[in-house]
Amino acid sequence: MSAADSQSKRSRFAIDLTPLTKYPDFRNLWASGLITYLGSMITYVAVPFQIKEMTNSYIAVGISGVVEIVPLILFGLYGGVLADYVDRKKMVWATEFASLVLVAILLVNSLLPNPNLILIYVVIGLFAAVNGLQRPSADAILPRLVGHADLPAASALMSLRWQLGVIIGPTIGGILISSFSISIGYIADIATFFISLAFLTRVRNVPASPEAEKPSLAGLIEGVRYAFSRQDLLGTYLIDLAAMFFAMPIALFPFWADQLGAPWALGFLYAAGTVGSVVVTLTSGWTKHYRFHGRAVIWAAIGWGGAIALAGLSNSLILVLLFLALAGAADMVSALFRGTIWNQTIPDELRGRLAGIELLSYSIGPLAGQMRAASMAAVTTLNFSVTFGGVLCILSVAILAIFLPKFRKYDAETNEFAVQMRKIRAADEKTA
Repeated sequence: MSAADSQSKRSRFAIDLTPLTKYPDFRNLWASGLITYLGSMITYVAVPFQIKEMTNSYIAVGISGVVEIVPLILFGLYGGVLADYVDRKKMVWATEFASLVLVAILLVNSLLPNPNLILIYVVIGLFAAVNGLQRPSADAILPRLVGHADLPAASALMSLRWQLGVIIGPTIGGILISSFSISIGYIADIATFFISLAFLTRVRNVPASPEAEKPSLAGLIEGVRYAFSRQDLLGTYLIDLAAMFFAMPIALFPFWADQLGAPWALGFLYAAGTVGSVVVTLTSGWTKHYRFHGRAVIWAAIGWGGAIALAGLSNSLILVLLFLALAGAADMVSALFRGTIWNQTIPDELRGRLAGIELLSYSIGPLAGQMRAASMAAVTTLNFSVTFGGVLCILSVAILAIFLPKFRKYDAETNEFAVQMRKIRAADEKTA
């Protein structure tokens, strides 16, 4: 193979950095998200660790996921409606500041002689509400900052910032918590919020589309009807919900680390899946050239379930981390193609509302899945809960694929909605 051929092959697979160099607003948005994820993942580790230390209960840790479900549903749907009506950049900034205030409350509580468990649950629920308001605007802003052809690359880069946060954040969090205290972890998170907000101020405003309607129940229902009218969109939601509900053992990580005789490795358990995700993201150049997005999502979800099942069968820390990394790689393939389907086929005037529905699909599954895993571990064993969940994931995804033929056969080149949006955005970019 010649040097030129080798270079061409590498460029085909290497992550495309074009959006970072081409779009300054996207670059500042990306930097803001990277910083905030670093801090938020410290809190993500600190909260279940604090609950475990206070209660030593599977159920108590699992409840931390359950209390997020209702506010996430309510505010996620409303946040989607708002994202189509308000300035999406301003919404992201306001909710970022609200998150800062919530972490400050956790900090004050952690400094008390006897921290209040109920207050922790309340703050977790409020975090879910704030996230529900933020994420639809954060997701819907992307097609307004990046050209249509660059959306797959931008989606990969948005995933990369999250992955870096998930890898580095828990590691830093684990060190801070074990070496100093939970309070120091919360302080670090607060500091990152200030930096994140500074980057966000540099992003241009993204006002609502002229066709946007005032927030209303009718508008929300319109978005839901649109989502359910398209089997290709419905497939992205249902496949991910099933995979995450049956095969999401994160609530078990504090106990899993102890069982493996490696409590010091808690941060590695949290980060392992993301290591696999990063590998996929850094080699994601090929996704630009792959057309069958539905098929990719299905096989990726099956791969996720298989890797989780194998992790549950393992009693070696190295093997558990390896299979969690493979699971993360599979999940990233799914996420990349689901995000591309959404960003390249949904009209802008509906993008916020659909982003709210997407938020529920990829958030409720993991939250409910944590409770499933914790409850089953409490009545059986930790390993059985993990492995059985992985098997159920494979079976449920396979069944859904059978009953969703339009999603299974999705082709980015011929899908009527993808073709339509490609024409609309090409015209918009010419007149911009």
